[in-house]
Amino acid sequence: MTIDLEAMTQGSVTSEDGTRIGYWKIGRGPAIIVLHGSMESARSHTLLARALAIDFTVYLPDRRGRGLSGPHRPDHSVRTELEDLDAVLRAAGATLAFGVSASGAIVLEAARTRPSLQKIAVYEPALVADGAPHAAWLARFDREVAQGKLSTAMITSMYGLELAPAIFKMMPRRLLAAITEKAMQKEDRSAGPDDITLRKLAPTVHHEGALIVELAGRIDEFREVQADVLLLGGGKGLSFLKPSRDTLAKVLPRSRRIEFDGLHHGSSSDPSPINSTGSVDAISRIATEIRSFFGAGQ
Repeated sequence: MTIDLEAMTQGSVTSEDGTRIGYWKIGRGPAIIVLHGSMESARSHTLLARALAIDFTVYLPDRRGRGLSGPHRPDHSVRTELEDLDAVLRAAGATLAFGVSASGAIVLEAARTRPSLQKIAVYEPALVADGAPHAAWLARFDREVAQGKLSTAMITSMYGLELAPAIFKMMPRRLLAAITEKAMQKEDRSAGPDDITLRKLAPTVHHEGALIVELAGRIDEFREVQADVLLLGGGKGLSFLKPSRDTLAKVLPRSRRIEFDGLHHGSSSDPSPINSTGSVDAISRIATEIRSFFGAGQ
């Protein structure tokens, strides 16, 4: 049987609180749940899904506030993210999961608390020892969003998450905010009604920052993870996340560590205007390790 690697189907499940969680699906074989990271949606891992689809049925859920899924609620927390993931895991009958950045932390927490997960892979999970610096930028981000200064808030989050290129440090924040706003307006003019734009994604950054703060200082708890873990990172990834991978490699009972020379924090995701570090080659390298770890062809 051949697989159309261009074709994806849609589906949805209902989370514990009644919120719709939509997903895209492609492939055949054992199910893998692939959770996207910050400022992304389910389709941000389309190329990775296609690379895995020959051996696996890949589910790409939209986390809340994006695409096919319902909105965040005021009490959104790590628990909410786990309940959303639970709903997809049950529908797919999946025992395998992959997550990147904030969703990498979610997948790790799911493996710690959900024995049904047998193997997981995480790419640069957003875990830190001290949440205070992130609480500080998050508070500023929330004030700026409340004031209607969305582009300014985006600059705040880029600095807070250490995503800003070095050249940004030489430019005034006001200028950076103006450039960001112009780029968002340009995208708005060309976007269709269902397109997931930067303006739509921007408010979701609050919840990503809140997740980092909620899970901060809890890395030692992952000693309880019984699943096999593939711990991935990039040699040019986010430097503030590398210490947590070093610690995880020591505390996880069963893990394999791979650091990809030359890869960045966004290397598992599709290339896009906001992810210039994505590439087909990088995704192929990451997919090869995931397929091997999850037992492709067995």
